[in-house]
Amino acid sequence: MTAGSGSATRPVVGYANRMSRVRPSAIRELLRHGTDPEIISFGGGYPDPALFPVEELHRVYADLLTPAHAAALQYTASNGLPQLRAQVAERLTRDGMPATADDVLIIQGGQQGLDLAAKLVIDAGDVIITEDPTFLGALIAFAPTEPRYAPVRSDADGLDTDDLAEVLATHPDAKMIYVVPDFANPTGVTMSLPRRRRLIELANAYGVLVLEDTPYRQLRYDGESLPTLKSLDTEGRVLHLGSFSKILAPGLRLGWASASPEILERIALLKLAADTQNSTLNMAATSAYLQRYDIDAHIADVLPVYRHKRDLMLATMADVFPASVDFTRPDGGLFVWLTFPEGFDAGTFMAENLLPEAKVAYVPGATFFPVDHQPHHARVSFSGVPDERLVHGITALGRLLRRELG
Repeated sequence: MTAGSGSATRPVVGYANRMSRVRPSAIRELLRHGTDPEIISFGGGYPDPALFPVEELHRVYADLLTPAHAAALQYTASNGLPQLRAQVAERLTRDGMPATADDVLIIQGGQQGLDLAAKLVIDAGDVIITEDPTFLGALIAFAPTEPRYAPVRSDADGLDTDDLAEVLATHPDAKMIYVVPDFANPTGVTMSLPRRRRLIELANAYGVLVLEDTPYRQLRYDGESLPTLKSLDTEGRVLHLGSFSKILAPGLRLGWASASPEILERIALLKLAADTQNSTLNMAATSAYLQRYDIDAHIADVLPVYRHKRDLMLATMADVFPASVDFTRPDGGLFVWLTFPEGFDAGTFMAENLLPEAKVAYVPGATFFPVDHQPHHARVSFSGVPDERLVHGITALGRLLRRELG
């Protein structure tokens, strides 16, 4: 028998039990669709690349990549460049979360924060409470820790805290509540202020960590900004995550975590073990950008473009969708959530009709539900699609839906 003769019947190595939870996901598929020029993809939450401050970043990187700034290519502090942490802290303070540089950890986008939070508190079999549906990327990040999920229903006002109270009473030993309070992924809804306050009360009563994920918070098109959960925190149990991906550029892979010193110190140790540090060059470039340019002015320029795209998508849906299809009307963020009639399978419809006939893609909604997968939903994003392709794609979707649903 040769060394490789048994490879067809048994794995080459013995994998950890946690790998049974790590599986191919809709995110990998939607990223593939996003790079195919023939497909109009409403799948990924891609910012519009035409809005990236390319010229400013070009100047920043050109200045850094000189002998005088060779330190930008060196190792640095594992918790992030001190100046960048101070700049993030100043922005957090202006958003109602008083902070210093010591209260900020720079991470590889918000996604790393999800991974580190789960490693911090979850042992196999522990309960994570999430919205139902919730961000698919969070479920992927949590999966290796082998959690159980206790989903909480949501509506137009976000996570339903009455249902949360019942879920906590059933699972009083739950270790974490994960929530996207501003323009949630995937639904686009925003959690009301009374519910934010009630969530903090319940978290305090049950002694549970609150993981607040806010990548879309600064992309508000209508209404007034609401306080973060971190700003309402009275016992130091909120771990707040933010990101430069949607307000600057996702390719920088930069985000931040802010929490009580006790939590942040432990998260920083986990990050050190995972990757030592973020790219010194990208941190230095972002810090220099924040110092030399007005990122708030940049965001102010971005908002009308996304507001227009959102309005164009919603107006087109209203014109071409059958009456049996519902969709959310978000006040900000990047996503609209579609609800089809019971019995409709959005994944099968996309694979058998929408992609082959119209070359249009969305993210089927079933995988956003942590326990009871509901196939009659889909998530669409308006942010990264040019206007003409947006109208063409939604019109084609509406035409096929009318044929399918009558």
